Amino acid sequence: MERHHLLWQLLLWTFAWLVISFFLTDGMENFSRFVNIATASAIGIPLIVTINLGVLLPRLYFRKKYLFFILAAVAILIGITYLIHGDIWPWSDWLRNPTEEDRPRIERPDRRNSFNGFRWMALMMPFLIAFLGSTLIEIARFANRQEKQAIRSDKEKLETELKFLKSQVNPHFLFNALNNIYSLSVVESPQTPESIMQLSEILRYMVYDADADRVPLKNEILYIQNYVSLKQLKDSRGMDIRLDLESPAGDLMIAPLLFIPFVENAFKHSKIEDLNSGYIHISLRTEGRTVDFRVENSLPANEFTKDRVGGVGLENTAKRLALLYPGDRHQLEIEKGRDRFSVHLSLAL
Repeated sequence: MERHHLLWQLLLWTFAWLVISFFLTDGMENFSRFVNIATASAIGIPLIVTINLGVLLPRLYFRKKYLFFILAAVAILIGITYLIHGDIWPWSDWLRNPTEEDRPRIERPDRRNSFNGFRWMALMMPFLIAFLGSTLIEIARFANRQEKQAIRSDKEKLETELKFLKSQVNPHFLFNALNNIYSLSVVESPQTPESIMQLSEILRYMVYDADADRVPLKNEILYIQNYVSLKQLKDSRGMDIRLDLESPAGDLMIAPLLFIPFVENAFKHSKIEDLNSGYIHISLRTEGRTVDFRVENSLPANEFTKDRVGGVGLENTAKRLALLYPGDRHQLEIEKGRDRFSVHLSLAL
C-alpha cells in the first residue's frame, strides 16, 4: 500500500509540473525549451519526493525532530538543484536555463564565476513545490492514521470492558437476588418461580444473547424489567420505582447492554431504601426508529455509593455510544442537581 502511495505521489507531482511547464514555455512553439525543463523536473521531482517520503518524514518529522527535518530538507533541495543545474556537470549546458539563451550573450555574465539568487530560486521552484505538496499530503495521511488508530484503541478497550460485563454478573446483585429468592422459597411465596425465571433470563441474556453486535430492543427492555424486579425483592414495603417501558412497534435492533449502566447507576446512588425521599423513575419510548430513554433518581444529602463491583461506568458508556452511534445518531444529556440525578438518551436506530 505504501509503495502505491509513493508511486502515486511521484506521478502526481511530476505530471503536474510537466503540465505547468508546457504552458509556461509555450510548449507547442518552443518544444526544445519545454523538453529541457521537463527533463530536469522529471529527474529532480522523483528524487526529492522519494527522499522526503522515505527518509525525512518518517525518520525526522514524525519523530518530532523538526529542526533536523528543516535543515535536511533545505540541504537536499539545494543539493538536488545543484546536481541537476550546476555548471560543472557534463549535462549543464543542455539543461541550462533556457530563458538565458534568449538574452544576447554579451549581456550575460560568466555563469561559472557568478551567483544569481533569483535564477537558482526559479530552478529550485519545481522541487520546492513537490516537496511542500508531498509533505502536506503525507502529514494529512499520518494524522488520519493516528485518528483511526485512536478510535480503534478506544473501541477495543470498550469491547474488552463490554466482554467483561457480559461474562460477569455483579456479584453483589447476584448474592442479594439469590438471598431474596431463598427467603421467598422459605415462606413458600408464589413469587419464587417467577423470580427464579427472571434471574435465569438475566444470566442467559448476559452470557449468550448479549454476545451479538445487535439484539432486539424488546430483549433489552425485558432485561431491564427483570433486573428491576429482582432489585425490588429486597424491600417488601414497596420502594418508589416507576417503570414505563414501551414495547417497540417493529423489530428494532440495538447494541446490547446500553441502558443497564444508567439503571445500575441509579440504584447505586439513589438510596432507594429510604421510603421518604428515595426514588427511581425509568422510561423508554420509541417513535419510528428513534428511542427516547430517561432515568431519574434521588440523591441523598450525604453522597454515597454501593455495589461498586460490576458495570462499565457512565464515562465508558458515553464513549461506547460515540463509537456505535456517532454524530447526531445519539444525544446524551446527564444532569446532576442537589437532590436529583437524571439521564436522557436519544438514539436513532
